[in-house]
Amino acid sequence: MDRMIGVIGGSGVYDIDGLQDAEWQSVDSPWGAPSDQILTGRLNDTAMAFLPRHGRGHVHSPTTVPYRANIDALKRLGVTDVISVSACGSFREDMVPGDFVIVDQFIDRTFAREKSFFGTGCVAHVSVAHPVCSRLSDACFAAATAGGITVHKGGTYLAMEGPQFSSIAESRLYRDVWGCDVIGMTNMPEAKLAREAELCYASVAMITDFDSWHPDHDTVDINEIIKTLTGNADKARGLVKAMPALLDGAAPCPHGCDRALEYAIMTAPDKRDPELVKKLQAVAGRVL
Repeated sequence: MDRMIGVIGGSGVYDIDGLQDAEWQSVDSPWGAPSDQILTGRLNDTAMAFLPRHGRGHVHSPTTVPYRANIDALKRLGVTDVISVSACGSFREDMVPGDFVIVDQFIDRTFAREKSFFGTGCVAHVSVAHPVCSRLSDACFAAATAGGITVHKGGTYLAMEGPQFSSIAESRLYRDVWGCDVIGMTNMPEAKLAREAELCYASVAMITDFDSWHPDHDTVDINEIIKTLTGNADKARGLVKAMPALLDGAAPCPHGCDRALEYAIMTAPDKRDPELVKKLQAVAGRVL
């Protein structure tokens, strides 16, 4: 299979610069409608797909983003590698607004979202001990560094339900007790679903604020966030544009992301729900 890079753009990132043969496509998914049409094209002979996570015009809240449909639609298009770009708050003095963090761990505090493609009639358990692809994350870090972006390699992302920002007590808990580095609302269950779909996944977190723990920044100022988002979006588009040159051609993932379902499905073949199996064909057809 040829490599195809899928980019899920968060707040402020609504397109890809320099995309050749660009076309917005509608993709049907048995998991519902994706957030929007998907922009496809090529960058330096590498197939690309771009999906605005919140939809053009920012119509979906973090809770209502159709995460399963989004990942399923990207897989149906032939995407092999997913780069998630999202805005976040920082819990660290040295991670300041305008910086990027290449996330490598998550704590999932969301509670109102469907978190798996599998369920009654076809049960599966995948490992998310290492929830991102190191190879893809390394390429994102290299692209950010080459683009002159101040970028931090590694960090724990606290995924909250939202849409409200944290209370000061919550922010201090996540920072001081749990040791988190950044906070956002959209990387879960996205990363888990990408793993179930056997897609390599990397998370690029763009810092916009200090959440509410910082004594000099004890409230989140939406006006400052929007101003920082604008600058971050330009950097993110530059990072994405550099990615094709940093990834080799089609090859098995050295970390096994593309084989995550190898031994994950528990339900015996004769006990599987035919309707659920049908919905799973794009995500899990390789093993079903």
